[in-house]
Amino acid sequence: MSIVFVPKKLRGKAKINQETIQRLLDENDQLIRCITEYQQKGRAVECVQYQQILHRNIVYLATIADASPDNTPPSTNSPSNDTSASPPAVNGHRGT
Repeated sequence: MSIVFVPKKLRGKAKINQETIQRLLDENDQLIRCITEYQQKGRAVECVQYQQILHRNIVYLATIADASPDNTPPSTNSPSNDTSASPPAVNGHRGT
């Protein structure tokens, strides 16, 4: 059973850490391998079941990523995004 499946009474109480995320990524890797194997064997029912679990895991990971303050895009007014300091390189040469 997927580690994402948590009874409703326990939801929201789990700590999200790098280990949990890595376990989900490892589980997704295994799910993809199973789905591929079952597709090759023509076992569509099993594929659908594993695809549903994979989808749930991916949605869960995306929700974590969206809620994470660490993943904010840089501001458009940030000096690090200022390209006026030097022109871009063209064919390996800097413009002057």
